Amino acid sequence: MATRTDAPTRREQILKEAARLFAERGFHGVGVDEIGAAVGISGPGLYRHFAGKDAMLAELLVGISERLLTGGKRRSAEAAGSPDAALDSLIEGHIDFALDDRPLITLHDRELDRLRDSDRKMVRQLQRQYVELWVATVREVYPGLPEAEARASVHAVFGLLNSTPHLGRPGALPGRDAMADLLHRLARGALGAAAEGRR
Repeated sequence: MATRTDAPTRREQILKEAARLFAERGFHGVGVDEIGAAVGISGPGLYRHFAGKDAMLAELLVGISERLLTGGKRRSAEAAGSPDAALDSLIEGHIDFALDDRPLITLHDRELDRLRDSDRKMVRQLQRQYVELWVATVREVYPGLPEAEARASVHAVFGLLNSTPHLGRPGALPGRDAMADLLHRLARGALGAAAEGRR
């Protein structure tokens, strides 16, 4: 598959800066003018791309849920026939998100309830599908793990991986590769421990 090398679109730049600012100061603590200034356009110029801050928030939170699910399905398909490889690939994909999109984790935790009901339901539906993809893969790797325990274990691993915004500033952490490796070992260790208790 070809790797995308083109520069981010203006819309993508706006979303990235909106996520950063919303995560730093809260949804209501950021004005449209500030988001515009962060990408070099006037606040009113943002309305050529988005109807307002609510639309940005919805696109950020629905978008990341869609991206995780789509990426997870692709990774599972690429590793078809090897449950261990599929699980490792799912973990790697989620670690990429957890390390590279830390503001979105903070945003989800703080601002999900601000979405319109329809958008919030869409996020929850996408998240459920993503969880079930993981549960199915985990149970292929650890067939003795009951479904309810597999699901609880997956949620616990998400909590572990999604803790990255609370681990300190990026410079205070090990290098990215070392951090990714540590998170991967912790995730596999947690899932293995859940299954070990069932043997």
